[in-house]
Amino acid sequence: MRPLNPNPSEPGDIDLAHSAEERLLRENEDLRRQLREQQTRAHSVSPTELWRPSGLTITVIVLGLTILTVAAFFAGYIPLRKRQALIQGEAQQFEQSLPRVEVIQVERPSQRSELVLPGNIEAVAEAPILARADGYIKRRLVDIGDRVRAGQPLAEIEAPELDDQVRQAKAAVDQSQAVLQQALANLDQGKANMGIAKVTADRWKQLSSQGVVSRQDNDNYQAQYQAQVANVQALEKAIAAQRSNIAAAEANVSRLNEMQGYRVVKAPFDGVITVRNVDAGALVTTGSTLLFRIAQTNTLRTYINVPQTNASSIRPGQPAHLSVTNRPGRTFAGTVTRTSNALDPNSRTLLVEVQVPNSDGALLPGMYAQVDFSSSREDPPVLIPSDTLIVRADGTQVAVVRPDHTVHMQKIAVGRDYGDRIEVLSGLHEGDSIMTNPGDTAREGVQVTPVATPKKP
Repeated sequence: MRPLNPNPSEPGDIDLAHSAEERLLRENEDLRRQLREQQTRAHSVSPTELWRPSGLTITVIVLGLTILTVAAFFAGYIPLRKRQALIQGEAQQFEQSLPRVEVIQVERPSQRSELVLPGNIEAVAEAPILARADGYIKRRLVDIGDRVRAGQPLAEIEAPELDDQVRQAKAAVDQSQAVLQQALANLDQGKANMGIAKVTADRWKQLSSQGVVSRQDNDNYQAQYQAQVANVQALEKAIAAQRSNIAAAEANVSRLNEMQGYRVVKAPFDGVITVRNVDAGALVTTGSTLLFRIAQTNTLRTYINVPQTNASSIRPGQPAHLSVTNRPGRTFAGTVTRTSNALDPNSRTLLVEVQVPNSDGALLPGMYAQVDFSSSREDPPVLIPSDTLIVRADGTQVAVVRPDHTVHMQKIAVGRDYGDRIEVLSGLHEGDSIMTNPGDTAREGVQVTPVATPKKP
């Protein structure tokens, strides 16, 4: 018998085990055949010649058969188990020699599209209140934070020079009216002189036709008549001009009276006083002194710059929800009222206005807010963590781990960027395994040992 192979992993070990098992089976079969022959001879011979084995012989035979069976079993089973253990050890050693990488399965998000962008809250209407009359603040009737109604007095301006201007303008109107009366009297006198000149001219014309007077005298009287006619026309023009002067003087009086009304500063609309720059006794100048600033806060508007990739999903009438840091856990419902319908060429963003009711005054102009434009989509793209991207000269890629544990560098087209997650428009399918935080091991065709990464909420 040849010695057993010391390396049970070689094919000779299997052959040796099978040979020993077959030999033991043949010996067992020979013993059984001999026992049957003896039993046959026992039936054919006479009772005196029949051989009856003792109990010890039978026990020895059974014990020998059992020992041969057990020896045959161990001769074939033990080498097989050693070979299987060696194969498993080599497989584990091979797996341990491969780089271990963390992988995550690509999943498709819910059909609800999440778009949250920052925005600035402003009053729906805001206006500065300037002085329209020169003078001093006589009384200040409101202060910062006061809510006012449209037409409510805010301050009074003391302007004595304006009173003098009004009296002077009224005196100019009276003077113009007196000049008009004088011009009317001159017109009446001119018309009377024109009538006398006309009668005289007609008489001298008749006498000249009869040859009683000379033609020279007749021409003189005819010229005098024409001069009176021109004088009357001049007086009528003077009267019209004087009436225009009166209208201008009266308009000046009306303007000054309006200026008198500006001495009382009034609110242009309902709102709240956000700025107060003057106090009693302050000197104000027309059109240059800012008295107050008023803002209408019952409805606020928020301006948001939407990136180009999301601009097509924003439409007027679309609902939106606002949240501010000083009101945790509370959201404010709003509506997209209008968009600029054009992208800013510098930032490639669309200016969007969202109006929010603010009847309780919880929101204030100037706040920073987060605006949620979430909506439903029929076929949302897959989402991957941002730390799985590989940006190289030939484009954006991810390292896909195939079922045979080989790495494939897959190019992708990215969509919206949510910060920790990124939409993938093409290149990946739901269920693909991709490497997280890929390093130098992310090479085409490299074998790796994938380790599942726990899902993030």
